[in-house]
Amino acid sequence: MLSRDMARYVDLRRSLGFRFRVQHSFLRNFVAFAEARGDDFVRIDRVLDWAARAPSPASCRIRLLTVRRFALAMQAEDIRYEVPAADAVGRATFQRRSPHIYRAEEITELMRVAAQLKPVGSIRPLMYATLFGLLAATGMRISEALALLLGDVTTDGLIIRNTKFRKSRLLPLHDTTRQMLDDCLSARLRLGTLDRALFVSTTGKAPSYSTVESIFLKLMRTIGVRGEPSQPGPRIHDLRHTFAVRSLEQCGHDRNAVARHIVALSTYLGHAHVTDTYWYLHATPTLMERIAEAGEALHREYAS
Repeated sequence: MLSRDMARYVDLRRSLGFRFRVQHSFLRNFVAFAEARGDDFVRIDRVLDWAARAPSPASCRIRLLTVRRFALAMQAEDIRYEVPAADAVGRATFQRRSPHIYRAEEITELMRVAAQLKPVGSIRPLMYATLFGLLAATGMRISEALALLLGDVTTDGLIIRNTKFRKSRLLPLHDTTRQMLDDCLSARLRLGTLDRALFVSTTGKAPSYSTVESIFLKLMRTIGVRGEPSQPGPRIHDLRHTFAVRSLEQCGHDRNAVARHIVALSTYLGHAHVTDTYWYLHATPTLMERIAEAGEALHREYAS
């Protein structure tokens, strides 16, 4: 019965437009755990026992809340479903991780070592160099880049379809970015694979996110930007932060230009609201210098 209710709940969430992949995985794991112990409904003690087996406090809380939402939905039909308290394993203590703002030299080195990947002469080194360069040059999400199809490359730019907020957008490309993408596309078309993905490796298929992340971390250690595997460091997603910050630096001291740029940047990045774009902005010496100069100018204006 628990499995059947879970299946109905997952179908409902997906019918509302949610992908529900990670949550589905958690729920499958919990249901298997509970049914192995004879449960037909969600029980609070069972949820707490299962959640406590998570590898970290944050994961424990995510597990609890995932099952809690399921239990709340099912309790509307059957009061035998028990709903654990939202803070049963403690309250969330979210702390934003400071992004790494890449220097131009770091991105150049990343692309250089990516172009040296093996097998030499295969599409793999060109594909990874182009992929990482495209992320840096456009600020697109890695999921968006890996989802690109051959038909998404147009004379006007790249078409990003049905992204995080179910929005499609067109990304114009700089001439240098377009040239590298065209070189990769030419090599890609010579492969003869039936896969329609733009970025494919030696298998003729698009690499998974986990594979790309593994390659990225390996290359970052090669150029000395990251430490040992157990140590934190720059992420792929920080290329998106870097794009947002560096593009804002180009606005100079014109406040009106900054205001217009934020709106355009929000659209280019594919954000649902312009306020979401502020999350990607981070203080850099250039921006702090301009903020200080603007403050001094305002002070002089009021003092005169």
